[in-house]
Amino acid sequence: MKDNNRVYLKLNVALEALIDRWYAWSHLVSPATAALNIKGRHIGIMESYIKYPQIHKAAANNPKMLGGPFIDYSGERIEEISELLEMTKKKREKMLNFTKAISQVNKLLQNEADGHSLNTLYSKVPNELKGLIELYYDLNNRPNFRFFESLLYNTEYYDESAQSISLQLVESDNSRSFVFSTPRLNDENLIHLDMPFKNGIIDDLFKMKRIPADYTEIKEAFNISPEQESLFQSFFTKEAPSENRKYKGKGIRTRYFGHACVLLETNEISILVDPVLSYDGYETDVKRYTINDLPETIDYVLITHNHQDHVLLETLLQLRHCIKNIIVPSGSKGNLQDPSLKLMFNVIGFNNIIELDDMQSINVDNCCITAIPFLGEHSDIDVRSKAAFHVSLNNNLNVLFVADSCNIEPKIYERVHEILGDVDVIFLGMECDGAPLSWLYGPLMYNKLERSKDQSRRLAGCDYDQGMSLIKIFNPKNAFVYAMGLEPWLEFISSIKYTDESKPIIESNKLVKKCIEIGIDAERLFGEKTIEY
Repeated sequence: MKDNNRVYLKLNVALEALIDRWYAWSHLVSPATAALNIKGRHIGIMESYIKYPQIHKAAANNPKMLGGPFIDYSGERIEEISELLEMTKKKREKMLNFTKAISQVNKLLQNEADGHSLNTLYSKVPNELKGLIELYYDLNNRPNFRFFESLLYNTEYYDESAQSISLQLVESDNSRSFVFSTPRLNDENLIHLDMPFKNGIIDDLFKMKRIPADYTEIKEAFNISPEQESLFQSFFTKEAPSENRKYKGKGIRTRYFGHACVLLETNEISILVDPVLSYDGYETDVKRYTINDLPETIDYVLITHNHQDHVLLETLLQLRHCIKNIIVPSGSKGNLQDPSLKLMFNVIGFNNIIELDDMQSINVDNCCITAIPFLGEHSDIDVRSKAAFHVSLNNNLNVLFVADSCNIEPKIYERVHEILGDVDVIFLGMECDGAPLSWLYGPLMYNKLERSKDQSRRLAGCDYDQGMSLIKIFNPKNAFVYAMGLEPWLEFISSIKYTDESKPIIESNKLVKKCIEIGIDAERLFGEKTIEY
């Protein structure tokens, strides 16, 4: 009888990880950056919406304003946003005081640290930060401080009660609007559940996309109310997904899943780079690989850098149960703007994190993975949690994942080439018109940057000249440019609406054309792509 109650989770069931009802990303998990984003982003956006709902409505409907700080509720649901705002201010009062303390210690250092010993200043550190920071000078005698981040996670400033998940069916590529500027309110088409991200029942649920389980048991595990059950039941099916056969070839298979997500497979190992997956189970005009095209076990996930579209918790939490190891770039050990990826993953239930420094390698199963320097794309801020990856498989295929690294100083990659040599395949991003510094790092800045400076310091990848310089240095046989957010299923995390006249399209077209002219197989990717070697 119990077998008759066994069901699969539908392939188009999506999980959204939420913090204070906002779409979660790594800077909302790490306590210091979370506090500053609550104050400098979330509260400001909600206050603006309450005061000027029609401006938000107009901006949300304007494609040119996509990605801006505008709530997409058509100027409605003002009362609910007001309630969320008041709840946030009340529940996060200590976090808001924490941001004041960060500002105070910065002013203390700027005003009183004159090159003499900093020992006497510890007594003046605000109580909220006592025992959590170290004061220091750089070698130009400029004062700064760093967090003991592992201690920070063990304070009241890391509050798992702010975490929740929502479950919903994704039934079209554009069923969700841009998620980073609109809090997730209650909706008849989603189930909202308060639980920490580390909760193992999330793994139990998403295993069911391949392995059936008892419906009643999973319903009870999630404590589904009678009012929620009809919708919850619609997330399941008796129909088994199509069988995904493990790659058994003697060579190497490379599959592009969209954005910067690439899967490398041999008959011994699987490597997934920057996981961002589409959903299956609905009609679409663009072919793409989905979660059902992944192997049952992923040996290594590679994370290139700590931005929202490369550390997508929505995808990673769904895959957590089948990931053996995650390789991340090591960070700067407590700098405010560069929270540790390893610590962040650990507290949300990933206990399989490997950190690599520049030019450090891991060797396993006829595979060598090396982290190499990643330049630019971080607006000239001191961020170390970024790495391009060189992967050597079976001693006969070398693949370079440059991601969004911007080749602003080719000599660095010339030195890398002296160590690693030519590659067979290169994947690179060419979003050379990236957002200004304030779009991502604005809430962390002590003082608002002048507009001209803000606009000059952009989150940008390679242009044609920088990309071709990489091609000439590493001499690949294949060169692939990422789709740069153009795939329709990524609109919910991408603020990009390129046209044929957009600089990244012009520059990447030019690079692809030049590569083909000089005998390199090249393509700007879009949707699914398989290459076998």
